[in-house]
Amino acid sequence: MGEHSKALEFYEEALKIRDKALPSHHPDLAASYNNIGTVYHNMGDYAKALELYDKANEVLKKTLLPNHPYLATSYCNIGQVYNNMGDYLKALEFYDKALKIREEALSSNHPDLSTVYNNIGLVHNNMGDYLKALEFYDKALKIREEALSSNHPDLSTVYNNIGQVHNNMGDYLKALELYEKAHQIVEKALTPNHPDLATFYNNIGQVYYNMGDYSQALQFYDKALKVSEKALPSNHTHLAVAYNNIGQVHNNMGDYAKALEFHGKALKVYEEALPVNHSHLATSYNNVGTVYYCMGDYLKALEVYEKALKVYEEALPANHSHLGISYGNIGQVYNNMGDYSKALEFHEKALKVYANALPPNHSHLATSYTNVGTVYYCMGDYSKALEFHEKALKVREKALPPNHPDLAVGYLSFAACYERMGDYAVALNAVQSAFEVQEKAFEEDNPAFATTYSWFGRVYRDMKDYSRALLCFETCLVIAQRTLPEGHPYQAITYSNTGDVHRLMGDYEMAVSFHRKALNIAENIQCNSLECATIYTNLGETYRQMEDYSTALTYFKKGLEIRENKLPKNHPDLAVIYHNLAKLYLASREYSMAKKNVQQAVEIAHQKLPSNHPHLLDYQETFEKIPKKF
Repeated sequence: MGEHSKALEFYEEALKIRDKALPSHHPDLAASYNNIGTVYHNMGDYAKALELYDKANEVLKKTLLPNHPYLATSYCNIGQVYNNMGDYLKALEFYDKALKIREEALSSNHPDLSTVYNNIGLVHNNMGDYLKALEFYDKALKIREEALSSNHPDLSTVYNNIGQVHNNMGDYLKALELYEKAHQIVEKALTPNHPDLATFYNNIGQVYYNMGDYSQALQFYDKALKVSEKALPSNHTHLAVAYNNIGQVHNNMGDYAKALEFHGKALKVYEEALPVNHSHLATSYNNVGTVYYCMGDYLKALEVYEKALKVYEEALPANHSHLGISYGNIGQVYNNMGDYSKALEFHEKALKVYANALPPNHSHLATSYTNVGTVYYCMGDYSKALEFHEKALKVREKALPPNHPDLAVGYLSFAACYERMGDYAVALNAVQSAFEVQEKAFEEDNPAFATTYSWFGRVYRDMKDYSRALLCFETCLVIAQRTLPEGHPYQAITYSNTGDVHRLMGDYEMAVSFHRKALNIAENIQCNSLECATIYTNLGETYRQMEDYSTALTYFKKGLEIRENKLPKNHPDLAVIYHNLAKLYLASREYSMAKKNVQQAVEIAHQKLPSNHPHLLDYQETFEKIPKKF
């Protein structure tokens, strides 16, 4: 922040001198306006930057011919601000003006033409139009390959940008190939501690992160950090980028203390280096909020996400896609807190922002539809959830290549809904579709497979194919143990699922052993409380079948208390636990309590489940077992 203020001070002093000495339309005044605009641009004050760039542009239009190269540069500056403001159509409008001038004024292989192509490619990438982005990046690359030597650093920029598009498209091997090309060029052209090297290490790390190879990702992020620490002052924003990247990896590995440590370092850098309303600060708050969210500390997550939203609202226009991300984050917290009306309110705000700011096939829109669908799923309204998951899948199928991992996420959302609706054959097909996408996109030990095997296990369990369900849950556990640190929250629910299948197979001792492992993790970390409720319920059901009714009742009550606090009164998960209690009271001949609980289960099932759902049939069967006089 101090450097920006100092730069402004000198540029404004220069402007005062030129204002007095020169006529109002002198080109040197435009240079001053441009310099000041660039500082405001770097400070994230886009409105002020635009005002200054517009002033420069007006001066140049009065003094220069309409096809003068300086005007093209001016249009590029304005386009860049609109791009950062998320107004992509406006950005394209100004880049197109710059392109027309340069196409008329310059030879077809002039490097300045490639700069405009590069800029236009960047906008299309931001809009999610990846094929269009590649088209313009390829034009830029062709010019630079003809005009420059094979190891020129400007070539590495284009390779880097093309790599980013392939990364966004989920083609990670192609992205790595291009990032490596870019890296080899800069490694030869630059000194070993040049800050630009850190950018390439960060990009390669990001691909490994997206591939779920967290150890490789950390290795490259650490390289980026070491270069930045040697080359830059301790409050330079490039250091914050490296800290944030490392923090995200630790968060995904379940090492939340380490994640908070690195995100805290990033936040400190941004607070020292940037104005209080810079959008980078909001991004950093979002990262911290995400760690608290993953820890299950929803109140803290909400507090930090709201800080991020406040900064974005001050720094960005009302329809900027970053605001949509913020609304989505807050919506997810409310969803996990069981405040579904509030969750829907924020997800619908996000949806509105994306619909206004982005093309209709942008992946952010698909994410937003998925979020809304997830809320309806958590509310137990599965048909409504499916409606939004279908919208998300349509967007993704148009926007992404057929092997993109986000398509697998969409198929698993379908599977979750159909599994809850009792349509197990359709659910199984959806899980299989997700698995086939992941087979094309990932190596076989990728952590993403753990979720897919878990869903296979759930569906096979529902279909009473217990040996196959057990195999799937055990495979899921092996992947989780290999790719995540011991005690990761994901392992808890996997242990519990495995234990539940052992219960269904009649091996109660093994079932209790796995449930205890799950409980040991869940009670010693801040686990998602609804997952804790599932573990308590599974353990209670095991003890019920072992005829240890008092222990079973203790765990059922723990599970019920969480679900009653977190879920709507007519949620199907409440019906499950009421039914478990009914069976317990029936076995202990407390028929009035059995009747009360099974009636609650039947009532919810009639409201929320299809008439042929297996759960509803089970509840009715239990009801029939209660002696008629009760």
